[in-house]
Amino acid sequence: MKAAVSLIVVLALVVLAYLGTGLGQAGFIFGIVLPYLALAVFLVGFVSRVLGWARSPVPFRIPTTCGQQKSLRWIKHDRLENPFTAWQVIGRMLLEVLFFRSLFRNTRMEMHQGKMTHGPSKWLWLGAIVFHYSMLVVLLRHLRLFTEPVPFFVGWIEAADGFLQIGVPVLYLTSLGLLAGLGYLLLRRLFIAQVRYISLLNDYFPLWLLLGIGSTGFLLRHFVKTDLVSIKSLTLGLISFSPQLPEGVHWLFYAHLLLVCTLFAYFPFSKLMHLGGVFLSPTRNLASNNRAVRHVNPWDYPVKVHTYEEYEDDFRDKMVAAGIPVEKQPQPAAAAEKE
Repeated sequence: MKAAVSLIVVLALVVLAYLGTGLGQAGFIFGIVLPYLALAVFLVGFVSRVLGWARSPVPFRIPTTCGQQKSLRWIKHDRLENPFTAWQVIGRMLLEVLFFRSLFRNTRMEMHQGKMTHGPSKWLWLGAIVFHYSMLVVLLRHLRLFTEPVPFFVGWIEAADGFLQIGVPVLYLTSLGLLAGLGYLLLRRLFIAQVRYISLLNDYFPLWLLLGIGSTGFLLRHFVKTDLVSIKSLTLGLISFSPQLPEGVHWLFYAHLLLVCTLFAYFPFSKLMHLGGVFLSPTRNLASNNRAVRHVNPWDYPVKVHTYEEYEDDFRDKMVAAGIPVEKQPQPAAAAEKE
C-alpha cells in the first residue's frame, strides 16, 4: 500500500504536467516559477537543517566502533574502525563517503538446518554505489545545459560514459546504471519481507520519484524528439535570472522538470538529507580517544556531594552496631568527653 500510494503520487505529477502545459500560462508556472521556488526551498531547508545539526551539542565521544581501540603498543590498533587521531577520522570518513564502506561490510543472517549462519551480503552495497555514482555522472553531464561555454571535462565524461557507441544518440552507461540501481533498491524493499516491514511511505516516495526522473530523462533522450536548443535557452535564462519560456517544447520535458523540482523541494525534509548529515554524525566524525583524553561534559555544574568520609562520620556508631566494617573506629566515650 505504501509503495502504491507513492507511485500514484508520482504518476499524478506526470499527469499534472501533461494537463498543465496545454493550458495558457501553465507553461510559465512549470518552466519558470516552480524551478525558482523549488531551488529556494532546497537551499533554505538544506542550510537550516545543516546549521541545526551543527549547533547540536555533542558533549561525549560516541563514535561507532567495531575494531580494537588504541591501547598498549603491542596490541594492534584498528585505525579505520576505531580512529584515534583526526587524520584517521578523515580516512574513515573518506572511505564511508566515497566507497560506502559500512555497506560493504554488511553481513546477512540465515537459518540453515536449525543453526544461525552469517555470510557476506554485497548486493545492497553494489546497488547503492551504482546508483550514487551514476547519479553523480548524470548531474555532471547536465552541466552542458547550464553552462556556456561547456566545461572541458564534460566532454571527457560523456566520451567515457558512452564509449560503447551504442545507438544514436549514444546510450550512456550511467543512464542504465541509474535505473538499474534504483530498480534494485526498490525491488529490495518490495520483496524482502524484513525490509518491507520497516519501510515507510518516505522510503518509497524518493525511489519512485528518482525512477520517474530517470525514466522521463531516458525517454527524452532516446524516444521523444526534444528541442535541445530551446531547452538550453530556458536553462541558461533561469541561471542568469532572465528566463524566457521557449515554444514547441514537448510536455514530457515539463513532466521531467516538475519531478526534479519536487525532488529539490522534498529533499531537505526527507531521508535524502544523509547527503549533509553524514559529515555531521558524531558516530562517524569523532575520534575514539577516551582512554587517552579526559572529556568533561560542558553541561556539568557544581553539585554538593556527600563523600564517604562524611557519610561514615554521620553514621559510624550505627554502622559499628550493625557490624558493618568502618575505616575509622569510634572513639571511647571518656576520650570523647575530654575532647
